[in-house]
Amino acid sequence: MNAPAIKIRGLCKTFPGFALGPLDLTVPRGAIYGLIGPNGSGKSTTLDLIFGLGGQDAGTIQAAGFDASTQEVEMKRRVTYSSPDTMFAVWGKVGRALRFVKDFYPSWDEALCERLLDAFRLRREEKIGTLSFGARTKLSLLLALCPQPEVLVLDEPTTGLDPESRKMLFEVLLRFVADEQRTVLISSHQLSDLERFADHIGVLSQGRLICEGPTSELVAQHRLIEYSLNNGGRHPEIPGFHRRATASGFFQAVVDTQMHPEATLVARGLLVHSETELPLEEIFIAMTTTRKEAA
Repeated sequence: MNAPAIKIRGLCKTFPGFALGPLDLTVPRGAIYGLIGPNGSGKSTTLDLIFGLGGQDAGTIQAAGFDASTQEVEMKRRVTYSSPDTMFAVWGKVGRALRFVKDFYPSWDEALCERLLDAFRLRREEKIGTLSFGARTKLSLLLALCPQPEVLVLDEPTTGLDPESRKMLFEVLLRFVADEQRTVLISSHQLSDLERFADHIGVLSQGRLICEGPTSELVAQHRLIEYSLNNGGRHPEIPGFHRRATASGFFQAVVDTQMHPEATLVARGLLVHSETELPLEEIFIAMTTTRKEAA
């Protein structure tokens, strides 16, 4: 069995007003893994720590089979990173940035570089300082993809991309993982894209991983139920049962039906009237939103 592409165990990092972890995260080899969560949940911090930015307080990180702390050079030859916040202006022009990064990677795919330059409408002679935000995002993606890494880590890669470029990016990522040996870890707020393209999903909330698994299974096992309470019945306050506001005559909740089959809900005094499938975005909102109950 192949080792995981990324294996995080007991990861902790504390900032004033925020604590990440303890976090255990496993990204299977050959997958596109979507890491999602509200702003401030710890997604970017987790990705930064993989690359040694800031340093963790506790825990271990392995990527592409290498320890991120003790085998940093070996890891970074096989793992690349793209973020809209990456700055390239110091290189002056697009071509100079490409030449600089290319020299670090014997695996650099020049044919892919030319295809992406054309697809992203980037020119080698362009000044990086004059590029739009979206164009800088494309340059960052190009520099992360062309080394043909074993693991590609992307932080909000669709920020600033038009729909055509976003579609093309995911087509490139699907080809990238086609041999089932290369892996993508992607943090994004574009949940409709991740539902279509990601094999696995992990949900971060307040620095903790609250849900993880194959995307199709996570979506399939969650349902929006409408229910009423029998005499003596009470609203469950349990993991996997997320009440939400409703204007109808019944109560509503997003329920993990694997954890709570209908029979267990009936035993708690609930009368279930209907079940409805939900997209990933609705499930995510239910998991990460705490609703204050009316008095």
